[in-house]
Amino acid sequence: MEIMNPSHEQRLTSQEPPPRLRNLEGAVIGVISNGKENTIPFFDRVESILRDEYGVSEVVRRTKANYSAPAEAELMAEAMGWDAVLSGVGD
Repeated sequence: MEIMNPSHEQRLTSQEPPPRLRNLEGAVIGVISNGKENTIPFFDRVESILRDEYGVSEVVRRTKANYSAPAEAELMAEAMGWDAVLSGVGD
């Protein structure tokens, strides 16, 4: 029998959160879906509100390859270029 340690293997470091956006006008907002079907109508509505009511210039929509796993490294790297990110789950 092998006993596994469920704790994280890497040493975590403290990080400061990024500064808050003053407003969303002209911002690029990333939307990351877990890929489940019900995220589509939800994020359609969120995108409409962001554009129409908050003046967001672009909404970038991406879907994770596996709904139960963390976002892929490539997706996280792309997200670094967005002004803000929304991540959602739908069932």
